Amino acid sequence: MPLKRTLLALAIGLAVLPAHAANPRDPTTLELLARIAALEERLAAVEGHYETTQVAEVHQRLRVVERRQELQAEADAARATTATTLALDAGKGLSVKAPGGLEVKLRGLLQGDARFFANGSSQNDGFLLRRVEPTIEGSWGIASFRITPQLAGDSATINDAYIDLKFDPRASVRIGKAKAPFGLERLQSSASTAQVELGLPSELAPGRDIGVQLSGDVAGGALNYGIGVYNGAVDGRDGLTANPDGEFEYVGRLFWEPFKNSASNAGTLGIGVAASVGDTVGSGNNFLPRYRTPGQEQFFGYGSNIAADGERLRKTVQCYYYRGTFGVLGEWIESSQDVRVASGTGAGTRATLRNDAWQISGGWVLTGEDAGYRGVVKPSSPFAIGGDGWGALELAARYGRLEIDEGAFPLFANAASSAQAIRSWGLGLNWYLAQNFKLVTNYTQASFDGGAAAGADRADEKALFTRAQLSF
Repeated sequence: MPLKRTLLALAIGLAVLPAHAANPRDPTTLELLARIAALEERLAAVEGHYETTQVAEVHQRLRVVERRQELQAEADAARATTATTLALDAGKGLSVKAPGGLEVKLRGLLQGDARFFANGSSQNDGFLLRRVEPTIEGSWGIASFRITPQLAGDSATINDAYIDLKFDPRASVRIGKAKAPFGLERLQSSASTAQVELGLPSELAPGRDIGVQLSGDVAGGALNYGIGVYNGAVDGRDGLTANPDGEFEYVGRLFWEPFKNSASNAGTLGIGVAASVGDTVGSGNNFLPRYRTPGQEQFFGYGSNIAADGERLRKTVQCYYYRGTFGVLGEWIESSQDVRVASGTGAGTRATLRNDAWQISGGWVLTGEDAGYRGVVKPSSPFAIGGDGWGALELAARYGRLEIDEGAFPLFANAASSAQAIRSWGLGLNWYLAQNFKLVTNYTQASFDGGAAAGADRADEKALFTRAQLSF
């Protein structure tokens, strides 16, 4: 702006200079220069007043807009503290938020199976509702809760019923019935497992149990720990609602994800160890396990005259690795139990029997989505009739083995009806049509050592399972 004023003043000066030369009465050059300076000052004053007026107007408008925004924010905050809001999300279910910070969510899992066995190896061909699990979750300050009944089957039961007190990410206390911090595959959500049924190591791991657990994340979330005291659960089963022998079981687990806070594209690696120990005394299915095949058929059980009589000790090493579309999971578990012949032949004989199992399973997402411990979280292109989307497809494979302690035969188990070992492999195809709907097809085959009369091997189990799953 000063340059424009100077040029304007010079133009006026040049215009009048020739006139001065022609008329002696015209102003002198010095007078003209003084007039130019005066004109320049007047122009500057006018422009300054104009600019000041514009700036003032802009500032005034900004103050009005900011005040309106403040009033709107205050109104929103007031409504948030007094109003109840209802929201429905495909991934989080139905939620209700009430004044005071209380939030309640309704979620659900529905699984319908069709099962077919080849060569007449089972009489359990047919259809069944595998899981019907409505879930109510809630949070209020540091406290949260979860209640999950199981409505599938002939009678309703309670899967989860616990309260969490989250004092800090490094320390949370859980009270009630929940999954014990032990088996890697058992700790997966039932909606996320790669195959229809769990692998053989999960037959040795405890399921849900009633107790108190302290858990948390340290080292920036890379290291997770969990320790708890429980009533005690038989291998591969949930604990009872009561503690029939008055003994307790102690469980502890450490799980480390070394790449969790890394900026590199190294994938997701998890390595864990866990153990449980406690005494159990009693006979029957509430104290001693029965082990099942991948087709959920019993292949091993202790004799009716055998009792648990002392320490039950479990230990496991577990890991997984996921990178891009590929993933692999491995687990080894050993379970030992002090047993005693309560009556009949060999009455009073005691032994410590050690059974162990391992498996390795892998998956490949054919459609390019990331593989993970939670499965394919959301297809990139959900299935749509008449549209381009086909959802996500995942191939899964698994191999595992479970061996019974040789010392179990013939005194503690009958070799004509209980196998000494099982080897199993399976293939699966998972079709994630949408975030909440999945179709699963599995073929599994298992072979046995022993388990039949006259020392023969039990016939191979060949099973085709399919599942339709809806979750929200």
